[in-house]
Amino acid sequence: MIRQDAAFTCRYRAPGSAPQGPIRYAIGQTTLGMVLAGKTELGICAILLGADRDALRAELAAAFPDATLHADPRSLQPELAAIAAYIDHGNADAPLALDVGGTAFQQQVWQALAAIPAGQTRSYGELARQLGAPDASRAVAGACAANVLAVAIPCHRVVRGDGALSGYRWGVERKRALLAGERGR
Repeated sequence: MIRQDAAFTCRYRAPGSAPQGPIRYAIGQTTLGMVLAGKTELGICAILLGADRDALRAELAAAFPDATLHADPRSLQPELAAIAAYIDHGNADAPLALDVGGTAFQQQVWQALAAIPAGQTRSYGELARQLGAPDASRAVAGACAANVLAVAIPCHRVVRGDGALSGYRWGVERKRALLAGERGR
């Protein structure tokens, strides 16, 4: 399935399949700290947030243990700039192609996340019910935790049942900042 919006075009790989070929990556800066963009021949396969270059590269290696990683800041500069613009300002000049993996259930969750309008939130339970699996709120949380495409797959828009912010792979403060930025636009 392919999703299009103003910033991203998603191409979902067959569930459980690994990206083909090497992953090129570059690291840049945003208002939320550093961002790593990883790219295959099909598109961006990772957007990771953090405060340390070595930790970001290690996170990329852990997410794709069988891939060969190549630093390529020069050729990925346009994509990195577009991702930073999206994080910092909520827009990008042109849609970026995403190369999305995951299990079948994770892909269902991520597609549901992509349908949440910017600035709005849903609870893990609401997403589970929307997917026809009302008892799967923990599995929904697990799918959010497995997401390696920060902001492109907006798991920051999922909150606890009481509306409180909780668990975000890249820190609750970044989650709060992303939501505040979306609401302010």
